[in-house]
Amino acid sequence: MYRSHSCGELRESHIDSAVTLSGWVSKTRDKGFVVWVDIRDRYGITQLVFDADRTSPELLEQARNLGREFVIQVKGKVIERASKNANIPTGYIEVLVEELIVLNESKTPPFTIENETDGGEDLRMKYRYLDIRRNPVKNNLIFRSKVTMEVRKYLSNQDFIEVETPYLIKSTPEGARDFVVPSRMNEGQFYALPQSPQTFKQLLMVGGMDKYFQIVKCFRDEDLRADRQPEFTQIDCEMAFVEQEDILDVFEGLTKYLLQEINGITVDSFPRMTYDEAMAKYGNDKPDIRFGMEFGELNNVTQHKEFNVFNKAELVVGIAVPGANTYTRKEIDKLIDWVKRPQVGALGMVYCRCNEDGSFKSSVDKFYDQEDLAKWAEATGAKPGDLICVLSGQTNKVRAQLSALRMELATRLGLRKNTEFAPLWVVDFPLLELDEETGHYHAMHHPFTSPKPGQLALLETDPGAVRANAYDLVLNGNEIGGGSIRIHDKETQATMFRHLGFTPEEAKEQFGFLMDAFQYGAPPHGGIAFGLDRLVAILGGQETIRDFIAFPKNNSGRDVMIDAPAAIDDEQLKELNLKLDL
Repeated sequence: MYRSHSCGELRESHIDSAVTLSGWVSKTRDKGFVVWVDIRDRYGITQLVFDADRTSPELLEQARNLGREFVIQVKGKVIERASKNANIPTGYIEVLVEELIVLNESKTPPFTIENETDGGEDLRMKYRYLDIRRNPVKNNLIFRSKVTMEVRKYLSNQDFIEVETPYLIKSTPEGARDFVVPSRMNEGQFYALPQSPQTFKQLLMVGGMDKYFQIVKCFRDEDLRADRQPEFTQIDCEMAFVEQEDILDVFEGLTKYLLQEINGITVDSFPRMTYDEAMAKYGNDKPDIRFGMEFGELNNVTQHKEFNVFNKAELVVGIAVPGANTYTRKEIDKLIDWVKRPQVGALGMVYCRCNEDGSFKSSVDKFYDQEDLAKWAEATGAKPGDLICVLSGQTNKVRAQLSALRMELATRLGLRKNTEFAPLWVVDFPLLELDEETGHYHAMHHPFTSPKPGQLALLETDPGAVRANAYDLVLNGNEIGGGSIRIHDKETQATMFRHLGFTPEEAKEQFGFLMDAFQYGAPPHGGIAFGLDRLVAILGGQETIRDFIAFPKNNSGRDVMIDAPAAIDDEQLKELNLKLDL
């Protein structure tokens, strides 16, 4: 038996008990006549004592030779600690060691294995197995496990069945690039790794498994934007014989359950907002509603003077920043520089100070009088002491720019509190999006999303006006789940494929198996998928998903710990009938 107790288990009630502990050496302190050693495992830390009055010279010398991260086993007696430490659960006791065994020595780690480490992110990712020993990473992984267990508990209690679907599937066009896997036994042919189990969960509905879920790895070979991973985990769910309200009710329940069980927070309100409303009020389809600063459209109150920047703009829109009239001119200039960065792309920013006496001072006073500026304040909801920030330009671009500014200002003002949770359903998305470069439509969600009832005919006359029977669950400005009611008949699915540019032959080649299945009594069905990595991070009060993944990739999609991806040798290429042309 390597241990009778964990390193976080012993208390005053264990005093005078004989114990065996095993773990890693966290720290040693040698005072000559006494040596203290902190031993650590997943459960906590315990102080060991080697005392010259009670310890043999050989054992004392052995303790002095211990290095950081040595794996050791000790046997001894629990005693009361003379200098108590109320900051740790084991701080009132220590173990007087009678026997010490070094189970494995360790090289000096490349960074300190402590809560506050001296290791940079790249170094810690290279030695991730050491980083996991640190409490912040360890606790994040334990937290992820807890969330996952509660998800399974809730869904199982709702009669969902967990079903595994294949990882080696057929490559189908679903938006991002597939990762492909060559088949040795089928020369010149390839599997793909799933971007999601979409078609398989629909086939499970055809098979009568009317409540399915799976916590599943998904893969997308896409350029990694901030905090994305090429492999990620979904809570994938599907239900048969349901309408949109049924699905929203079940997964609103899941979110409430997790917030209560994990965070001890009761959230009753899950507001609904249409896609068009979200874009108009917040400039994106996943708005953070923990704070205000809703957009105020200003075309009617700005495009009547000789200020051509506004007159030529498709949209003039502003936000009222609470209390920001205290910003100096230098601070406002820095804000203007911020929106002009390439990542945001604005050409500039107009501002208006709302003074405490009810007067206004704007960067465009030359063109607008006090009566005009009062209308700006009314449109944006600005109050005395606020600062109105105004952007203008092409509608979609300026909304995205002002949305980025809104989030940046909220962060600076401390309005995005990670202890507050504000969920929101965004509904009535467009079914199709127009690619301005090609002039072709593509599915906003995926090709299997059903149009809203009664709107199918609009596909022939006004495809851009068709609304999808789709919904996203947003939490604190992050999309944590998205889904839709699916198409469940062959004719409608064929119509959808046609409008997405598939010939009948292409549709048959890519998705014939699904369309064939629809001929055998497919029930009405729909579902949703939660991004587990993102959900766990938000529930954990953070936004960086890498901190909650055991072995993440870097921004280039590389695992720097195992040095992957990597070349394979010529013999493997030959077996797979592959030839490189680089």
